[in-house]
Amino acid sequence: MEDNAPVLVGVAAFQQHNPDFNAALEPVAIMEKALRDAAADAGSDSLLSRASEILVPKGIWGYSDPGRLLADAFGASQARTVLAEIGVSQQTLLTRACQLVAEGEAEVVLVAGAEAKYRAQCAAKAGTEAAETVQQDAEPDLKLLPEDELWSQVESAAGLGMPVGYYAIMDSALRFKQGLTPEQHRRQMGQMYQRFSEIAADNPQAWVREPVAAATISEPTAANRMLAFPYTKLHNSQWNVDQGAGLIFCSAAVARELGLDPGRWIHPRAFAESNFMSVVSSRGDLGGCPGFRVAGATAMQRAGVSFEDLKLRELYSCFPMAVRSQMHEFGMSGDGDLSVTGGMTFGGGPLNNFVLQATVRMAQLLREQPGETGLVTTVSGFLTKQGVALWSAQPNPDGWVFDDVTEQVRQVSDIRELVADFEGDAVVAGYTVMFQGAEPWRAVAVFDLADGRRTAAYSEQPSVIEAMLDRECCGEAFTLSGGVFRPPG
Repeated sequence: MEDNAPVLVGVAAFQQHNPDFNAALEPVAIMEKALRDAAADAGSDSLLSRASEILVPKGIWGYSDPGRLLADAFGASQARTVLAEIGVSQQTLLTRACQLVAEGEAEVVLVAGAEAKYRAQCAAKAGTEAAETVQQDAEPDLKLLPEDELWSQVESAAGLGMPVGYYAIMDSALRFKQGLTPEQHRRQMGQMYQRFSEIAADNPQAWVREPVAAATISEPTAANRMLAFPYTKLHNSQWNVDQGAGLIFCSAAVARELGLDPGRWIHPRAFAESNFMSVVSSRGDLGGCPGFRVAGATAMQRAGVSFEDLKLRELYSCFPMAVRSQMHEFGMSGDGDLSVTGGMTFGGGPLNNFVLQATVRMAQLLREQPGETGLVTTVSGFLTKQGVALWSAQPNPDGWVFDDVTEQVRQVSDIRELVADFEGDAVVAGYTVMFQGAEPWRAVAVFDLADGRRTAAYSEQPSVIEAMLDRECCGEAFTLSGGVFRPPG
């Protein structure tokens, strides 16, 4: 193995269920603990003080440069700090860590992320705020920013805003393409998420450790209300968690110098990323994801494996559409487990660092099963960016490889012009019904126009809402005027 081959030598995840928000750790303290535990896992605390770079994905906290707080805690004043804003793929941080090591620009790279939203929630219930280290004026050495907007004014005017609505609309389009009825779709999602809950019950790092029946997941109740048809609360990522992860990358040369046990090294084999951005309603194949199709095929070819070869898989699971889309684009049969964590509903979905949590779990399992290759995928935005990472206890024969497939994805993507306030008849490409509390509030749909363009519109007409909750409406025609749709005639 080459001296500058990147290896993942230390991993650790941390979570707390402490209702005493004064005693519970704040996010940056969780990151620090996770990285200290990762150094212990690797077998050398000196990795922390030798860090060349510290990468952190932005979360729901106020630190302007958390990497510098960590560098100061570790005595790593030389470390370059990087903050990745929301909208930058979590996979990008792992790719950057490996690239820096492979290109000889860094010997040790730390990656950490954390949320303490449960702690904040407990404080809010007590009528106060959880204390947090004040850091507002420090600037990271490098800030990673997304290239474009995630949504359009046309979508906002129709009532779309929260991710759940976008994902439900895309899922309706995929359901229609697959020939599933709405009821078959709901049963399929319930069974998938029941299995996720069972996996979480066996994962000591999961946030929820009790299995949940498929019917409980699919059926709306007071405790599991419908958010955007057909998604209930239990189909959504659980972000009210206190969870963090720390990962330590270094060169093979440094790992040997420190005497780190090579039997515990985890090797990045093949990564592929697409950072092509498009707003949801403009996507010609509303239920498809060419980014995953291209990135998946590329990574598999480069690693010399196939999706069906893999027993250890973590498909990003913010909503059922994310999982179902990957299965569709990867050509997966559906046999075998799709998660090692229990997914983001049950394993826990800290806003912008779940992929770090999942990679920690994957590394631990690969040490126990050194003959396997593990898959961890990433989604950013509204199925906007895609990442595929293959890991193993054995190095890739050709060393770690990375492919930026952004341009390939751009070339194969069918992007439609999105227009506002269309007048006339149009056909539903995808839809959902948004809920306020327990009551259906507004139907929102993306429409195909006769000339190939797209628009989005809404309806609050009770008969339209009832129809969209009762039957498949993809492919049906409606009359649009002023951003509102109604039955034709």
